[in-house]
Amino acid sequence: MSMVVNSWQDPTHHTPDDVTVLPPNHDPVTSPQLSNLAQPPGQPPPQIQHAHHPTTPHSAGPPPPQLPDPGLSVPPQTPTTPGTGSVSDGSNVTTIGGGDSCPTSQSQQQNQQLHTSGSSGTSSEKPHIECVVCGDKSSGKHYGQYTCEGCKSFFKRSVRRNLSYTCRGNRNCPIDQHHRNQCQFCRLNKCVKIGMRREAVQRGRVPATQPHPGQYAITNGIDMGFGPGYMSGYISMLLRAEPYPTSRFALQCPVPNQIMGIDNICELAARLLFSAVEWARNIPFFPDLQVTDQVAMLKWVWSELFVLNAAQSHMPLHVAPLLAAAGLHTSMSADRVMSFMDHIRIFQDQVERLKALHVDSAEYSCLKAIVLFTSDSHGISDSSHIESVQEKSQCALEEYVRHQYPNQPSRFGKLLLRLPSLRTVSASAIEQLFFVRLVGKTPIETLIRDMLLSGSSYGWPYPMPLQ
Repeated sequence: MSMVVNSWQDPTHHTPDDVTVLPPNHDPVTSPQLSNLAQPPGQPPPQIQHAHHPTTPHSAGPPPPQLPDPGLSVPPQTPTTPGTGSVSDGSNVTTIGGGDSCPTSQSQQQNQQLHTSGSSGTSSEKPHIECVVCGDKSSGKHYGQYTCEGCKSFFKRSVRRNLSYTCRGNRNCPIDQHHRNQCQFCRLNKCVKIGMRREAVQRGRVPATQPHPGQYAITNGIDMGFGPGYMSGYISMLLRAEPYPTSRFALQCPVPNQIMGIDNICELAARLLFSAVEWARNIPFFPDLQVTDQVAMLKWVWSELFVLNAAQSHMPLHVAPLLAAAGLHTSMSADRVMSFMDHIRIFQDQVERLKALHVDSAEYSCLKAIVLFTSDSHGISDSSHIESVQEKSQCALEEYVRHQYPNQPSRFGKLLLRLPSLRTVSASAIEQLFFVRLVGKTPIETLIRDMLLSGSSYGWPYPMPLQ
């Protein structure tokens, strides 16, 4: 935009038409004020037209702008619409109101520059967000929470490798910038408590606007994420933890009323036991416990989980092959044979009662979680935490049954009533019936501990390997 300058001339001098109009006693080269006026920093010099002498008064439009005081330097401004208190372009003249111009003083210019630089610096500076785990500077939102790169990598590595840690203190170690590497157990526990999502590591990023079923955290036994969609998501994670689909178990079983061979029965039993341990390793909350608690819980309830898996897989329980698998033969005493037959009948009865309820896969997963997270286990160190998880599993089952089977109001109660009677099946009888041919005199607790610590890489070290 060009700027029109009123004619101005010295009383004793006439300015040629091809020379830029300048005030007296100002050299166009040596005057810094005029140099700044003619060429603002960072912009091309404005084009100044020759003086114009109107022959008639202005009848319309605003009066022509006046040349600012050459002793003042006005910074260039961004062009906007005249007449609105805005600023014109390279003319360095502030336009106010209806087009009248007034020069800006040097002090006002400096204040304006300071204000502009200060406001731009404030807007470009990002707010400092601390890592919710250790208090270090957060690098963004990772797995549902604002964390630093160190805690993000630690959480991802721990979840992907399913690592278990042990606290050498009282499980209440300080986790901050200076102590976060001293206790991995307390650090991972804090990550889970503040709401970092394990399933986000496994399945990638989760949109923050969608409620995710894994939004759970336990703080002092209180559920912090018990919201819509939580229960169905929790059950989904229980189902995904199953190492073997039910269909694969069915392939191991013959058609109904067909007697299964001894070797096949023992192999299927080994798969059921391994499935129970591997399932427990991958469900929510269980990997967060101390390894000693995990082993103690599985040792306490493994027989109940085995019965539930046997019912879910429709395991055949014919007396003759089971007695043969247990090493019983006609030379043994009748009392010993009758005792084992009683154990088999109790086992058969529990399985048939579960089959009669037509329990589906989701209900089986919830029942197994209720059985596993029992505070009655001997030697556990955090019974309140385990009890709270059991309560969650029970609530999940109740909500699922209410929505899935609205016409069976007593179904939830019937399912829960099946659990206490599972302990009527003798653990030692199961061990003798199904595992003596595979492990000999090796205690089943030792087998469970080895499975738990080795995980999916567990190799069956006994005469009949899993295939």
